[in-house]
Amino acid sequence: MRMEPVMNEGISHVGLDVHKKSISICLLLPGSSSAEEWTCPNVPAKVGAMLRRIRKKAPGAIDVAYEAGPCGFGLQRRINATAGFSCMLVAPSLIPRKPGVRIKTDRRDARKLAELLRADLLTEVHPPTPSEEALRDLCRARAEARRDLTKARQRMGAFLLRKDRVYTETKNKWTLRFFAWLRRQMFENPYDQKVFDSYLLNLERIAERVAELEEVIDEAAVTEPELVEPVALLRCFHGIDTIAATTIATELFSFARFTSPRGLMAFLGLTPSEHSSGSSRRLGGITKTGNGHVRRQLIESAWSYMRPIRVSRALRERRKDQPGWAVAIAEQARKRLHKRYWKLVSAGKHKNKATTAVARELVGFIWAVLSRRTHQESEAA
Repeated sequence: MRMEPVMNEGISHVGLDVHKKSISICLLLPGSSSAEEWTCPNVPAKVGAMLRRIRKKAPGAIDVAYEAGPCGFGLQRRINATAGFSCMLVAPSLIPRKPGVRIKTDRRDARKLAELLRADLLTEVHPPTPSEEALRDLCRARAEARRDLTKARQRMGAFLLRKDRVYTETKNKWTLRFFAWLRRQMFENPYDQKVFDSYLLNLERIAERVAELEEVIDEAAVTEPELVEPVALLRCFHGIDTIAATTIATELFSFARFTSPRGLMAFLGLTPSEHSSGSSRRLGGITKTGNGHVRRQLIESAWSYMRPIRVSRALRERRKDQPGWAVAIAEQARKRLHKRYWKLVSAGKHKNKATTAVARELVGFIWAVLSRRTHQESEAA
């Protein structure tokens, strides 16, 4: 029996295929299988005219959907601010697709979004507020600067190795003594000296940029109302300090949407992939879907659980004046995850796999802390 699409009485459905320069529109009126399609430039004046045209043709409630992408959230915020419109951002990776379809155009994409929206088959992305987006971009800028710093260090190290300049004064590199040693290096060939000076200048500039961004993040973590409490709670965990806690808080922002730890693990791409059929069950590596920024940060934090169990002075200072229940959960995580790591390693698991498993379990403890905070806030309201 052929399933008919769900018809929401009185609601018009609009699919948008949004690009930097243009927007393809498909309008499905209530109870109608025919669509009206057109294209408009992606500029504020034309977007306003597009909304007025849709309103003229569909006087009732209007649901709009478009894929989340590089164009950001500005269009969605503008549509939601218009009376009678409700716009949802769609997760592109979760849009149903027909394997046999080999033709893809902007017009077809807009039509497909409108039809799937009418059938209630789309998965919504929860967009941040403008202030949450700004804080998230700040943390992402710092992460990008750190990656640039790593590349700059690799270039400098490779150049010095080719020129037979080996640092032996201390065991650790990239310290103040190492930079002092770098500045004393001189090369006979003027071209070598020019290359070295260029690498050194780039290295110092990126290091300064990282330090400036980290200083701004440290300040935001204690001044921004939406960050102060979650960052303080997350800093109770072993291996999670201000930068890591702020990254997690700004990437997850609306935490109430995660109703279970498994849902949060899946959102972060830390659950095993699976391909099972009949009596066959095959598990693979982690899915690596969803938010990679938090996943990367959690795996970095998980490495600290391989070290001996002890509460450092810095950790005791971070836990000072924090709720007892949060400290108790963090302490339980510290003991359990240390044992978990070495149990997996002793069983023959590679240390990278063991660390990933620890990161997945760490998500459960983080969910317990942040969900309890969210529950307390809802009760207080």
